[in-house]
Amino acid sequence: MSTAQQGRVVAVTGAAGGIGRAVCDRLRADGATVYGLDLAAPAGPYGLAVDVTDAGSVEAAFDRILHDEGRVDGVVAGAGIVEDDVAAETMSSQQFSGVLAVNLVGVFHTLTSAGRRMLEQGSGSCVAISSMSGNHTVNTPQRQCAYNASKAGVSALVRSLAAEWAGRGVRVNAVAPGYIGTELLARKTHQFEQWYAHTPQGRMGAPEDVAATVAFLLSDEAGYFCGSELLMDGGYTLV
Repeated sequence: MSTAQQGRVVAVTGAAGGIGRAVCDRLRADGATVYGLDLAAPAGPYGLAVDVTDAGSVEAAFDRILHDEGRVDGVVAGAGIVEDDVAAETMSSQQFSGVLAVNLVGVFHTLTSAGRRMLEQGSGSCVAISSMSGNHTVNTPQRQCAYNASKAGVSALVRSLAAEWAGRGVRVNAVAPGYIGTELLARKTHQFEQWYAHTPQGRMGAPEDVAATVAFLLSDEAGYFCGSELLMDGGYTLV
């Protein structure tokens, strides 16, 4: 591992499992002090219970981080859910809104709460976890219009915040993963063969693959990335 995050303070939402947990592990290995945020506080001294759909809950978490550390150098908006295999014509308004509340509004709360602190200190790097499902493909056979719409919104939000904040020292970028082997996909084993067949690399990505890309975007090595979305899907959207 590198020392690219040495001495930095980074907050990660969705930290209890999957991509979020892998991001926390990678950033800690790279030298950062990492606060893991999730509905139930992840284990460890830097775990905080946060509901990303509640702006006050997110604000309280960043108040705590600022109080304890004096600064926040990076944030990763990784909390997300999916309501899949629900036909659009039968999906309720509550189901649709519930996905957007976590995946889009929650990212807005996370990035703007961290962003305000970063703008005050004149520096910082934000990364949102988007998806290939946002702007790059519509997944089949699963039906997940709410998820797809939410991730397209994340991509647009990232570009908008990047344009507003770049001149004040704060970078905002996104990672758009394809199929990643997380707990969220473990229940979809009956579809793995189809996904593999459609992916030129013939495999799923690992959470650690995403974590490495996130670590790069947070680092000074990515200093000229502004409003970018790095697609990493093993070639799925090529064919």
